Amino acid sequence: MSDPPETELPSQQSDSDTTVVREIHDRITNRAFNEWYNEQQFQSNILEGKEYFNGPSPPKDPDHHTPSKLLQCHRKASYARQNAPREGTVPEGLFWFGTEFEEQVIVPFLQSITTPSTYVTNSVWIDTETVHDGTPLRVRGTTDPAIVTADADPLLVTEIKTTTSLDHLSAPKPHHRAQLHAYLHALNDKYDHEVTTGLVVYGSRETLNIKAFRVDFDPSFWDDVVTWMADQTAYEQASELPPASPERDWECNYCAFKHRCGQADTPFSDIGTDGLLPVFDGYDRDNLQEYLDAHEDRDARLTPTLAHCFPDLAAEYGAYDWSCSKCETSYGWGDVEWDGDTDALPFCPACADAGALVTLSGPEPDNQLTPS
Repeated sequence: MSDPPETELPSQQSDSDTTVVREIHDRITNRAFNEWYNEQQFQSNILEGKEYFNGPSPPKDPDHHTPSKLLQCHRKASYARQNAPREGTVPEGLFWFGTEFEEQVIVPFLQSITTPSTYVTNSVWIDTETVHDGTPLRVRGTTDPAIVTADADPLLVTEIKTTTSLDHLSAPKPHHRAQLHAYLHALNDKYDHEVTTGLVVYGSRETLNIKAFRVDFDPSFWDDVVTWMADQTAYEQASELPPASPERDWECNYCAFKHRCGQADTPFSDIGTDGLLPVFDGYDRDNLQEYLDAHEDRDARLTPTLAHCFPDLAAEYGAYDWSCSKCETSYGWGDVEWDGDTDALPFCPACADAGALVTLSGPEPDNQLTPS
């Protein structure tokens, strides 16, 4: 009886292999992934001729409006239009899914149901002007996919939105309806045939089910939208912070400006569009870089609090000094010993030497940027 074949033992990992594995593991970080993803988007925009999406958008002129911002909370709209720093984390996943759902699901579906004489286009550019009580108001932007003729003249426009659930949707949301009305108003004026009907299509991010609502142009509703634009323009022309006017109270919980607005459990309220909140660390890297780049010409810098969170950004963009409200002494952001706990701010050394414990802070938002 022959002996059984010897079992070959697995070779042990060499020291060099172990080093390589460790190096690869160390490279897989959230920051590395975000930097890679942002670079992919940057390259894709250049490839597709959309390099204008790389970098921050310029602040909107008071009389210029974009369809996606219509009929929203006036204050939220002003914060977004004037490049106020966004709080929290950019919802890149939602943006990605929305784009992929539209391009990879809805467009092919629309192409499958068109008639022999109609086609699908990804978008149609709109640029229209209307007047309200003597004030000209301009609306510019691009539609979502549209059904068009062989000459690419639009017949039916859509607004595509994704959501967690379709269960409670019985009608399109007012600001989505307003967005579609802006498209219809602009296109109906431009073409020699009627463009007065559109669809708001909601897609579930969980099930991929859809729910479509037909929207016919309603002159009365459009008047409400135009009034909203006129009010928004008036606030911004007067350099006035608009009132907080969410459609539903719960929207404030998800707003990217809830802390500066005063809708959160922090000691801020009614802060204007300029400047970072002092002693606040609720900004992520992408939002901060977008804000700093958008206000580079106004000498935007980090607060001392944020400089401790992002020392590499402080090295690139600079940081404001700590300051004492009592003795008015200033200290470089890195010259004061502090562990980064915003609930235990550093004390002013000069005041402490004099027997008084006074906490330091960064400059108030309206004292940060140079005049535009």
